[in-house]
Amino acid sequence: MDFMKPEYYRNRELSWIQFNERVLGEARDKTLLLFERLKFLSITASNLDEFFMIRVASLKDMVNANYMKPDIAGMTPSMQLEEISKKVHDLVGVQYSTLIRSLIPALRQNGLVFVREHEDLDEEEAAFIDEYFAENVYPVLTPMAVDSSRPFPLVRNKTLNIGALVKRKPDKAVGKAEEDEAEEAEKEAEEFATVQVPSVLPRIVELPAKSDGTRKVILLEEIIERNISKLFLNYDVICAHPYRIMRNADLTIDEDEAADLLKEIQKQLKKRQWGEVIRLEVEDSMDKQLFKILKREFHVTDSEIYRISGPLDLTFLMKLYGLDGFEQLKAPKHVPAPVPQMQEEGSIFRKIRGGDILLHHPYQSFGPVVDFVKEAAKDPNVLAIKQTLYRVSGNSPIIAALAQAAENGKQVSVLVELKARFDEENNIVWAKMLEKAGCHVIYGLVGLKTHSKITLVVRREGDGIRRYVHLGTGNYNDATAKQYTDCGLLTCSPAIGEDATAVFNMLSGYSEPLTWNKLVLAPIWLRDRFLELIHRERDNALAGKPARLVAKMNSLCDQEIIAALYEASAAGVKIDLIIRGICCLKVGIPGISENIQVRSIVGNFLEHARIFYFLNNGQEEVYMGSADWMPRNLDKRVEILFPVEAEEPKEEAKHILKIQLADTMKAHVLKKNGEYEKVDRRGKELLCAQDYFAAEAWEKAEEAQEEEKVNDRIFVPEEPSGE
Repeated sequence: MDFMKPEYYRNRELSWIQFNERVLGEARDKTLLLFERLKFLSITASNLDEFFMIRVASLKDMVNANYMKPDIAGMTPSMQLEEISKKVHDLVGVQYSTLIRSLIPALRQNGLVFVREHEDLDEEEAAFIDEYFAENVYPVLTPMAVDSSRPFPLVRNKTLNIGALVKRKPDKAVGKAEEDEAEEAEKEAEEFATVQVPSVLPRIVELPAKSDGTRKVILLEEIIERNISKLFLNYDVICAHPYRIMRNADLTIDEDEAADLLKEIQKQLKKRQWGEVIRLEVEDSMDKQLFKILKREFHVTDSEIYRISGPLDLTFLMKLYGLDGFEQLKAPKHVPAPVPQMQEEGSIFRKIRGGDILLHHPYQSFGPVVDFVKEAAKDPNVLAIKQTLYRVSGNSPIIAALAQAAENGKQVSVLVELKARFDEENNIVWAKMLEKAGCHVIYGLVGLKTHSKITLVVRREGDGIRRYVHLGTGNYNDATAKQYTDCGLLTCSPAIGEDATAVFNMLSGYSEPLTWNKLVLAPIWLRDRFLELIHRERDNALAGKPARLVAKMNSLCDQEIIAALYEASAAGVKIDLIIRGICCLKVGIPGISENIQVRSIVGNFLEHARIFYFLNNGQEEVYMGSADWMPRNLDKRVEILFPVEAEEPKEEAKHILKIQLADTMKAHVLKKNGEYEKVDRRGKELLCAQDYFAAEAWEKAEEAQEEEKVNDRIFVPEEPSGE
């Protein structure tokens, strides 16, 4: 059978839009707490921004280059752009109907009034706003007019701006000459002017509290609009409306030609502000003449224009979520549980020697990962620390520990991936700091992104050199580790330690070893290994042996992998896929994908772990890693797949998959028609996997603590001396 037919595949961009619709579904879910719904609506907006700056921008580049090759679903770039525009316009319509018709009225009912128009302010509030403008806002603003001597200004990517039409005020006429001048001034055309809403000021401004306890907020752009005439004293302001643009932010770097990758990326980052405009958002009531000017100056087509019936850039809702008070409308703040194996006092290295430790974030604390590097930095027996960094937090304790380790005289090698999208500037800062501290910093590999998450600690011990390794599915970022679900493995397995050394030798420029023990790397042979594992289940099914496959990841869009899954399904392998975002596979195709089920879990935490289970005729194998089943992960990135072999961690990994497959609260199931639907709960136990794991993590931590107390109370008599 031909498993490569375009009709068997879904376009990746349209599948991503479906994912964002699932996130939007959480904002529309009236069973959720009100402020949680605000948060999900904000996330849909930030998701869309990145989607346009990268994915839509890439398609635009293809169209501009007359690239006509269809994708795996048979769609050319121009066909994709057309369909994306339709879908996203519909999505934005639902975003704003959710905000205006549901969330804002619900906020009002709960004592928080969102002032949409500055005209709705009473006299006291208006006076407060005018004073706030004069003292806090006016000194920061830079109004820019456009005329024959002043060209259209650079409007920065993603910034919120207010466009205005202004007309010079006529001078008071005194005598015939002045009258003629005044008449001439009246005939002058309206001019365009713009002012950026400053991002350095809070976008949400709270008004003085009312006696009835009601709280009111207004947006900064409304305050500026109300006082905009003060910025153009010699002009009459005809109209003023907010607008926002999105530019192509996909960096194009010729790494082979770049003598210094660091300098080249710094240069390219500046160009992000000059990229082609790919989306224009305007207030739906915008003056026709003003709209015409913006459309002309930004060179946008009708399909790239979004008329908004509400405040632009809904990412501000995350700030609204952060308002003090209203705790009854927010989910209780999640506190990660201690890791049971790490609760007792003592060296982290001794604990790892006791057996492999599986970490499950954010249900369990990310602290052990930070402590692993911190202790290594201080331990006099540690000789070397090697680590890959893709995205780290703004005030990273891991970076500080690595710098301290270098200052303590240890060999510290760090691969900082400068091409980590939207973290380039942050990573450049960290790389320079680590170099100053004495670390050996590698700026990634030419043509590849290093996306693997690995730390190697080399330690001198009584019986020789021992290597300790942390492998993860998520970044070394202590901030996102509280929001993303990820897994990590701490081990001192000699085989994995040997492979870890080989990984870093390869990254720092040495040749690849002839053999590997346990780790599987992309782009060398990870694709082949996954295909081999899938084909093995297929062969077992054809031979009448037990065959089963469960895979959890962020995205699935690799055609070769999907074709292998189709082939396995057709052979009778039962396949369960837990895919948060993009899924280009179709279910329910007769004779092809009838044995495949796909589910997506969208909850309070971002599902980010990659776990792969293969029944293997009863000899179960479990793997984790940093790679999704996408061409970029398998072919264009350095990724690591690692086995989970120790019995306890292996059972824990299988347990994670089992609970997620049983989720009836947050799981969406892919149907034959290509749509996702919430799980049918009739006759099923209500189960939210994320809540289950959070509660379970604390139960295990408390059990371990009690056990430790009991052990402390047990009196163990000393051995008789024999005297």
